[in-house]
Amino acid sequence: MANRGPAYGLSREVQQKIDKQYDMDLEQILTQWILAQCGEHSSVTPPQPGRENFQSWLKDGTVLGRLINSLYPEGQKPVAKIQASAMAFKQMEQISQFLQAAERYGVAATDIFQTVDLWEGKNMACVQRTLMNLGGLAVTKGDGFFAGDPNWFPKKSQENRRAFSDNKLKEGQSVIGLQMGTNRGASQAGMTGYGMPRQIL
Repeated sequence: MANRGPAYGLSREVQQKIDKQYDMDLEQILTQWILAQCGEHSSVTPPQPGRENFQSWLKDGTVLGRLINSLYPEGQKPVAKIQASAMAFKQMEQISQFLQAAERYGVAATDIFQTVDLWEGKNMACVQRTLMNLGGLAVTKGDGFFAGDPNWFPKKSQENRRAFSDNKLKEGQSVIGLQMGTNRGASQAGMTGYGMPRQIL
């Protein structure tokens, strides 16, 4: 944790709530996927289970760089230089390169974690959500670059565009929709004029 002391009071309560959102089962799925996606011949080794171990595994950005590169064809890899470094700014730069590449890949900006969420380990649940969304997108695209079990991730919904001919559209203009109601069967029988007392027999 980057030169920060322990949190107290409200800050501590907030951090504990964020930490409770972390999912150990999802951690196992994501670890399996990252290892499968990066391939057997890569130098990526699995971490020990646990939030802190998962965070330190991803913290330098090299694993994330290899992950996003594996989703692209040769020659189009978004992270050009992946290099292990002990320097904090280099690690954070590699994380931000991954985040930019993930957004270009199609992950919504609202689903992307901040660099400090991972580097300082402040919000690892958010890191999990980003990786989950990336995996779901990779499965949905079906371009042959996804490796692993497709059942690990929910497929994203896709656009289902409909094309109607001009004749069909004109037909629709002559139909009165049921939402507009109908006046068939309506009459004024039994109505009295305004201001007159109602006749009760």
